[in-house]
Amino acid sequence: MAQYFQIHAENPQPRLVKQAAAIVRAGGVMAYPTDSSYALGCHVGDKAALERIQRIRRLDDRHNFTLVCRDLSELSLYARVTNADYRVLKANTPGPFTFILPATREVPRRLLSRRKTIGLRIPDHRFVQALLAQLQEPLMSVTLIMPGEALPLSDPQVIRERLEHEIDLVVDGGYCGLEPTTVIALDAGAVEIARQGKGTLAQATQAAPAGV
Repeated sequence: MAQYFQIHAENPQPRLVKQAAAIVRAGGVMAYPTDSSYALGCHVGDKAALERIQRIRRLDDRHNFTLVCRDLSELSLYARVTNADYRVLKANTPGPFTFILPATREVPRRLLSRRKTIGLRIPDHRFVQALLAQLQEPLMSVTLIMPGEALPLSDPQVIRERLEHEIDLVVDGGYCGLEPTTVIALDAGAVEIARQGKGTLAQATQAAPAGV
């Protein structure tokens, strides 16, 4: 049966953040809130946990997972980022966006698309940021949309009722929205909106630091 943590929206309890990180490190699957909708997450590179999520969502091997990162420095470890890309990322993170970028060799092969790209995201959510700081590495993640349904689950009590025997942790961060992230494909600064969701793209005006 899944554990159930009620977190403070503004000040997530450190004790619960540490416990959630321990569950993830041990191979657990969790449902957690983000700045767009609830998602399913697990330890990066954990094949067994990823396969559990695939069974819950009834996903095939072609469905792309997202790496949820703490900041731009972590994101750049997993994606090749040009100066022009960096300006777009800097102007729009953290926020409700998933960026599709060329993957580096740090990305587990099972997460790569056929084009050798990876979806990366930096959510503007205090629990997620606290959890990532505790983990010191990204989460593998996918939106919590159940098979045959068009919208993600948004009520943590409903998530608990439906998934308490299939996952290890439900993090109750209150009601989440129903809009998914906006998906942005980046190619040397060229922007393609692959899916319009919650995020509205801001103009990139900041210069990239040397060496990015």
